[in-house]
Amino acid sequence: MKSLHVSAVVTALFLILFPPDALKAQEQAKPLRFDLTPFVGYRTIMSFPVEPHVTGINPRIVMEASPSYGVSFGMWTGEDDLVEFRWARQDSQVHSDDIEPPAARQSLVLNQFHGDFSHEYLVEDWATWARPFVMGSVGVTHGSGSNNLNFTRFSFGLGGGIRFYASRHIGFKIQAEWLPVVVDPQVAFICGAGCIVHVGAAVSSQGEVIVGPVFHF
Repeated sequence: MKSLHVSAVVTALFLILFPPDALKAQEQAKPLRFDLTPFVGYRTIMSFPVEPHVTGINPRIVMEASPSYGVSFGMWTGEDDLVEFRWARQDSQVHSDDIEPPAARQSLVLNQFHGDFSHEYLVEDWATWARPFVMGSVGVTHGSGSNNLNFTRFSFGLGGGIRFYASRHIGFKIQAEWLPVVVDPQVAFICGAGCIVHVGAAVSSQGEVIVGPVFHF
């Protein structure tokens, strides 16, 4: 009986100090720290000028535009600042322009691993559930394809977009980004038997637009 009285007193004190409504409000106010975003997108062409070249022509290797997909996972370091790790993949084809003999058409797969750093803004007269953001990213891009084509190079990005929040836990993101890839030291493409062309530019770039759901937890 004594233990029952003690339990009743402890329970009563707990309810007085922490009423159910207060506990519920604390749970609702608990900040959500992590984001998970699977996405699909589309990347523009990326061209690689070739050296040496003859005046009046523009020899280059062209990576064709194609869809992309991937996933990002991040942590909020402040109320408006998000740090993410992002993996993106693009399956494409490369061909040559103004090169004799022409390079054989071949497949090329890009896997990009970037750290993204974004900052959201609360714009006056905008709905609070629509939050524009700017971002910068840095990492590496790995390319692999047929004919032993294989390279890994430093890459970075600049962009922005809008996150739409349907609830505390679910949202939607639209993002556009400019993505340069440093290709110096040179990347080599095989154009035929005994024929290899070398990229002459230091940086090549492409653009990407992605969309996807945001899971906030």
